[in-house]
Amino acid sequence: MNEFADEYRRKLTSCEDAVSAIKDGDTVIHGVTVAEPPGLLSAIAGRARAGDLKNIKVYTFNAQKHFAATLGNLDVIDVIDSYSWFVSEASRNMVRVGLTQFIPAYLHQIPKIVMENMEVDVIVTTVSPIDEDGYFSFGPCNGYLSVLAKLSKKLIVEVNENMPFVYGDAPIHISDVTVIVENTVPLLEILPLEPNPLDPIIGKIVAECVPDRAVIQLGIGTLPNAISPFLSGHKDLGIHTELLCPGMVDLIEQGVITGRYKNLHTGKHVFSLAYGSHKTFAYMNKNKTFENYPSSYVMNPGVIAQNHKMTAINAVLQVDLLGQCNAEFLEGYQYSGTGGQLDFVRGAYDSPGGKAILVLYSTAKNDEISRIVSRFPAGTMVTTPRMDVQYIATEYGIVNLKGRSTRERALALISIAHPKFRDELMREAEEMALM
Repeated sequence: MNEFADEYRRKLTSCEDAVSAIKDGDTVIHGVTVAEPPGLLSAIAGRARAGDLKNIKVYTFNAQKHFAATLGNLDVIDVIDSYSWFVSEASRNMVRVGLTQFIPAYLHQIPKIVMENMEVDVIVTTVSPIDEDGYFSFGPCNGYLSVLAKLSKKLIVEVNENMPFVYGDAPIHISDVTVIVENTVPLLEILPLEPNPLDPIIGKIVAECVPDRAVIQLGIGTLPNAISPFLSGHKDLGIHTELLCPGMVDLIEQGVITGRYKNLHTGKHVFSLAYGSHKTFAYMNKNKTFENYPSSYVMNPGVIAQNHKMTAINAVLQVDLLGQCNAEFLEGYQYSGTGGQLDFVRGAYDSPGGKAILVLYSTAKNDEISRIVSRFPAGTMVTTPRMDVQYIATEYGIVNLKGRSTRERALALISIAHPKFRDELMREAEEMALM
């Protein structure tokens, strides 16, 4: 760092002084998930509480606890105009009551949407320590940061010694940074939820559909990550994924995932966001087999389709008898978002030898509600249209809907529904003139 030591010292300041550069009416975008900068977010919230800021627009994606405790707190709602491209547990209630406005968007299009529709005044994010060449790294969570950071008027970084240095497009040079603060605290550990007893059944069903040397993508949620252990008998898998999950890192350590036969980024584990424990982040620190790229690249269907044997595995909440899938709307409210699901469904299907697999448990609420339904409730959003759906899997099997008629689709879906609901679904299919 010697060559850049003077510049580093000139730009280094406290969190409070750093956020003094934010003005009334500014648009602020903060780091995604693990990259949420707690010190800077707290300092901005402090100014808001003190009446020192007005009409700030803040944009987030999959907000976590640092946002919830600061700019998502109820005591700053009169000052902070909050927007989100993806709803998380931390922001779900705020979206439900209108305190955070949800913006429907495919993750790969967010950089373009921002460039065409708004000016970014300030980006605040956590980064790794600087390296000998003068680069920080956005670490395991890029999303749209590496693109928008170079478009923003001010880039304020919070250096955390625990943030891993990740390669690809994640590094950012000190010359592109406006202000530096230091705040070494434990990184957010975002761990998978407790496994469902049905996971081994679905895991085995899906794993049998994944060929050796496939390039895999596992989406957000407990179920996709739970499929990982059932891939342990495979050989030379590769990664091109929106989200790098702990199960994938386990498979890398076991030698199951090598990337050796990838035709795109051979030998590299390509992703845009990651979650897991400190072990996950430590493993990828300065590990050149991991490459982090922005969503505009990783989730671009045209790029995804270039991977041979691309196999995308994503979770959904509901499927109707026409084959439409809902992965983001629950009990009348926005529950999550589209993210990159449809991008990977389309890209994987267009890949040579590729497959797009959507997974779900057949029921909810202790088998009281079927997740395979005749029709969605009014107002339910469709995440993946019926024309795009290929494979659907539950604990009762897997079916391919591509090229099937509406009758064949309905019969196939009923065959993987919970048995207690099959007669009812058949009657409803007849009423819909599907039989």
